[in-house]
Amino acid sequence: MFDGVGFIGLGKMGSPIAMRVLKKTGELRVFDVRKAATEQCASLGAQLADSVTALASQCELIFISLPTPEIVRNVAIGEGGIVSGNKVRMLVDLSTTGPRTSVQIHEVLKQRGIELIDAPVSGGVAGAMNGTLAVMVAGSSQNVERLRELLAVIGRIFHVGTKPGLGQTMKLCNNLLSASVLAVSSEALVMGVKAGLEPKMMLDVINAGSGRNSATQDKFPRSILPRRFDFGFSTGLMYKDVRLCLEEAEFLGVQMWVAPAVRQLWLQACLELGEHSDFTAIVKCVERLANVQVGAVG
Repeated sequence: MFDGVGFIGLGKMGSPIAMRVLKKTGELRVFDVRKAATEQCASLGAQLADSVTALASQCELIFISLPTPEIVRNVAIGEGGIVSGNKVRMLVDLSTTGPRTSVQIHEVLKQRGIELIDAPVSGGVAGAMNGTLAVMVAGSSQNVERLRELLAVIGRIFHVGTKPGLGQTMKLCNNLLSASVLAVSSEALVMGVKAGLEPKMMLDVINAGSGRNSATQDKFPRSILPRRFDFGFSTGLMYKDVRLCLEEAEFLGVQMWVAPAVRQLWLQACLELGEHSDFTAIVKCVERLANVQVGAVG
């Protein structure tokens, strides 16, 4: 299939995805700046690479799952990056970077004979572990077919187009909706509880009616009502995705009215809760102002 497969970025999403790829291929080289992350993968059978360039000189295919556009750009085309490797021929970017970053990386890699497959994912840590992510792939039909068996172990493949960056655009649209419904659901639940409604009953009614959404069906019952706040995605990353979406909308000349308010609430959550807090904790910002708590006490 490929002469060597590598994986860079073994975070909350990357690590379980990498392990599914390892199970499929039987062999995987990995790299992460955090030693503990690589050691965990090594204990499960992965081989460790000394550097990004070393991995790119040992593997024809590389997956990356990294947190920010700046890190993705540096790892892909920066000094000592993937572009410096002498064996890599295809890079699959599972990160969320925004389309213009993806296009920039595509152009640089193309000059070195390296294909970029823009393939951000959605579905959270649980989806990464279970292989049920939505994989939004932009690339030629030939390359997508060549990758299909490997991408299928990650989740459901959606070939969104051939133009570089279209996968990123699809991901930003998806995450704007995800961020918006979590924010406004937090406001609705806090209002109801403040008025005297029981939150579990509210969710039952909402999910039986027209207000149901991913936050009320999954995030509230699983993470917010029990006050676990452990869904596995950070407040800072969600704010980053909303910001990128608005930047792209402005670039395209698309006027958005609701999204700026959503961005403002996520910025407030970052300032109040910290970038590394779980994104389901955004409800605490609304609770604080209303002086009420949704869900279990203590």
